[in-house]
Amino acid sequence: MDRIYFDHAATTPVSKNVLDKMMPYFTDVFGNAHSQHSFGRVAIKGVDEARSQVSKAIGCLPNEVYFTGSGTEANNWAIKGAALAKQARGKHIITSQIEHPSVLNNCKWLEKHGFEVTYLPVDSEGFVIVDELKKAMRQDTILVSIMLANNEVGSIQPYKQINEVIKQYKGCLYHVDAVQAIGAIKVDVKDIGCDLLTLSGHKFYGPKGVGALFIRNGLKIEKLIIGGGQERAMRGGTTNTPAVVGLGQAIQDAIANMPQYTAHCQSLRDRFISRVESEIPMVKLNGPRTNRLPNNANFSFEFIEGEGILFRLDLAGIAVSSGSACSSGSLEPSHVLQAMGVDIVLCHGSIRFSFGSANTVEQVDYAVEKLKEIVKFLREMSPLFNLNEGEAKNV
Repeated sequence: MDRIYFDHAATTPVSKNVLDKMMPYFTDVFGNAHSQHSFGRVAIKGVDEARSQVSKAIGCLPNEVYFTGSGTEANNWAIKGAALAKQARGKHIITSQIEHPSVLNNCKWLEKHGFEVTYLPVDSEGFVIVDELKKAMRQDTILVSIMLANNEVGSIQPYKQINEVIKQYKGCLYHVDAVQAIGAIKVDVKDIGCDLLTLSGHKFYGPKGVGALFIRNGLKIEKLIIGGGQERAMRGGTTNTPAVVGLGQAIQDAIANMPQYTAHCQSLRDRFISRVESEIPMVKLNGPRTNRLPNNANFSFEFIEGEGILFRLDLAGIAVSSGSACSSGSLEPSHVLQAMGVDIVLCHGSIRFSFGSANTVEQVDYAVEKLKEIVKFLREMSPLFNLNEGEAKNV
């Protein structure tokens, strides 16, 4: 069987339709989109179309969409920009313990510069505890940043309840990291009630190196990248026109194809979860059974290291992840699983499987068979398993 890719939460391939849309902007339509001559005017039409495509996809106006170099840049801009713009009113920020590193590390940076940050706990399924948000809110709280869906365990956060709490505090902004959610669930900024929202093209079959930030009209935040007058003088740097055009086409396709895409991925995910739980002993599904991203399955395997499973699956031609792609190079256990109260030993034995449009039932079944072999082999080598073998046989 050909190589199998089960790591779509990390990145996705560029679709043929998106690539076809991008190609002319590398060659024929090569002008700087901010030049005043005809070459620039042709290029800016592609950027304007992409801005309109993004705005329609997330339910906002085109002039509320600002293109960035990545989802990480968009998170940096949203959090630092909002905090610095609002600091005269207060310096208290709230986020959760399971956010992406681009949110958590920005909050830590702000703590070094005089801001106070509250990190909300989550429950055992990876949901933010809304009552804890109520307790944490203060009159000097200027920003709450809570992701829409978690990148490791797929939990879809109770965004409406979160918004209900935030809107009771006039002047407090609500930022949502929706990077994992676009194309998987409905994302509408009015329905969410957010002031700021971030997304990234390569998570929904668009190109890498391009993202976007929604900034509600009337909201003023500080600039992150200072330069020329690009992005309505809010973000300097020559526009990456091919990538922006690709992002626009990708998000339009993602919304149009979402019913079929989510049904396909959920069917594969449910089959995979069912087979793993019934055919491999001593496993734990991390995250919720419902209110979960349709393509996400995260398992902990007792008595073995997740990296061992990952490497042996890779040798079998199956690509998976041991957690967030942005921190998978680290041997530290997942901060998401730790926040959920998963035992630290189990955290080390965790693997994320995330499915996509090109995956098949045959690939899922092949992966389960290989996974069974690998888990059995690694457990037989594990001194922890041998010590607990008597107990394990009775599970």
